[in-house]
Amino acid sequence: MTERMELVSIGVIRSPYKTPADAPRQGRLSGALSKIEIEEEYMAGVGDLEVSRHIIVLYWLDRANRDTLSATPPGTSRKRPVFQTRSPHRPNPIGLAVARVEKREGNTLTVTGLDALDGTPVLDIKPYSPGIDSIPDAKEEFLLSDRPEPRY
Repeated sequence: MTERMELVSIGVIRSPYKTPADAPRQGRLSGALSKIEIEEEYMAGVGDLEVSRHIIVLYWLDRANRDTLSATPPGTSRKRPVFQTRSPHRPNPIGLAVARVEKREGNTLTVTGLDALDGTPVLDIKPYSPGIDSIPDAKEEFLLSDRPEPRY
């Protein structure tokens, strides 16, 4: 059974990326500035978030293809199941980025580290915690291109 969920946008991303071709493969590969404009009704939830040097931003990739179940990651030559990739094209196109907070002015956070297109809706913001969110011994096995095709 497919359950329907309701999400609300708490803000919008203003970025220099107007088309997918403009955006970097990953936001941390670029030092470009983006702005997160928080809707006034959610400002009480922001507090003094700018004291966090880094934040986790969850956003809705509103221009992604939602019926894609496989993708070919950059630097590889074979398709993989979409949940083994970081492709924006997926059934629930939720973007996740760790962004560096550069400054705050009123309801606007200026950040680096986002790959979102201009006008992308923001779903949530959380403080980044190195002690909780970093896993030093994690491996990026999903990037390996020479593994044999899995059998199901």
